Amino acid sequence: MELKIAKVSSLRGVIKVPGDKSISHRALIIGSLTSGKTSILNFLSAADCLSTLACIQALDVRVEILKPGSLIIHGVGLHGLREPQDVLNVGNSGTTLRVLPGVLAGQNFFSVLTGDQSIRRRPMDRVMDPLRQMGAQIWARNGGYAPIAILGQSLHGITYTMPIPSAQVKTCLLLAGLLAEGKTIITELHQSRDHTERMLKFLGADIDVHGTTYSIIGQSSLESGEIDIPGDVSSAAFLTVGALITPQSELIIQGVGVNPTRTGALEMLKKMGAHIELKEFCVKSNEPRADILVRSSKLSGVTIGGEIIPRLIDELPVLAVAATQAEGITVVKGAKELRVKETDRISATCTNLRKLGADIEELDDGFIIKGPTKLKGTLCGSYGDHRMAMALSIAGLVAEGTTIIEGSECIDISFPGFEKALRDLIC
Repeated sequence: MELKIAKVSSLRGVIKVPGDKSISHRALIIGSLTSGKTSILNFLSAADCLSTLACIQALDVRVEILKPGSLIIHGVGLHGLREPQDVLNVGNSGTTLRVLPGVLAGQNFFSVLTGDQSIRRRPMDRVMDPLRQMGAQIWARNGGYAPIAILGQSLHGITYTMPIPSAQVKTCLLLAGLLAEGKTIITELHQSRDHTERMLKFLGADIDVHGTTYSIIGQSSLESGEIDIPGDVSSAAFLTVGALITPQSELIIQGVGVNPTRTGALEMLKKMGAHIELKEFCVKSNEPRADILVRSSKLSGVTIGGEIIPRLIDELPVLAVAATQAEGITVVKGAKELRVKETDRISATCTNLRKLGADIEELDDGFIIKGPTKLKGTLCGSYGDHRMAMALSIAGLVAEGTTIIEGSECIDISFPGFEKALRDLIC
């Protein structure tokens, strides 16, 4: 499928983005471990999250779909999952592949996880090594790649320092710790997104957070509740950059999650000179949210690296698009994790933006962009990566002529209806 984007005059309007992808995954998995009915509102009915839904249903968790985006999960408790009758297929969902092992390792049955070709290239040793320290029996292809096989059994708590900040790995280990005997203490070098900690606390888990150290007491039951999911700030970031780089634009994105561990992109755009305001701030289900007001702005180059990287890792492709229109040099470093996402996002970003006329230099752990440059529409490839496809769509808004993105169907992984949403804002 091809998506064609022509240069526009401006973006204007009021819009809502779909529910947060990260929180939707966690609501399904953690909700299945509660004792009772857990309601989920504004669930993201996109491909990745539906893969997680299929997996928990295969584990004999009953889920009522009341209407699109509204679910009730009938939790089975910490150890109430049942052995699946087939291999669990996570599709393209890295979150599902890396989080579910923490739950499956502490059950009393055998299970196998696999996914699509992209998923089977993702390293799993960062999950398997600490789980084995907790007593898990887990095997993988070529020593560290899916399919992975898990023989569930009793786990014990550990103290573990993560070598690479990762919310997925942290979530896996916290859930394993919830099922284990004793206390599990996890430390990361820089803070990654904290949706899991917030949700576990909200549902009654015995969990403490001190800086970037997280401790959880195992075998404490989870309460049922209502999880109201905010709009996805990563999805909102694409529309935000679109409004910033097109002239005379003004956009309000309603009800977006503004969890501080996820707003690195907004903070960096402000540092670049972006006019961004947060309005109507509130907290629901232990997650902060607000309306985002954004106006077109003159941007300047910045250096992006260090502790902020985990807080904007998913938005770096679209930040690169913003940098092509900014005055001066933008440097992204310390982002080697981008190379093991849905695709090698460093290579894909540099290849595509170079095709469009950007002055971009690829680094081992990032890139350097000199701006501003006039972009020219051309044929680009999504590499099967939803965030790459959306970033190229935003670049197309300011490129002369028409930008054609091949493989754009992957956008449905995180933002169903993206093309319509974007076209409705074009003036």
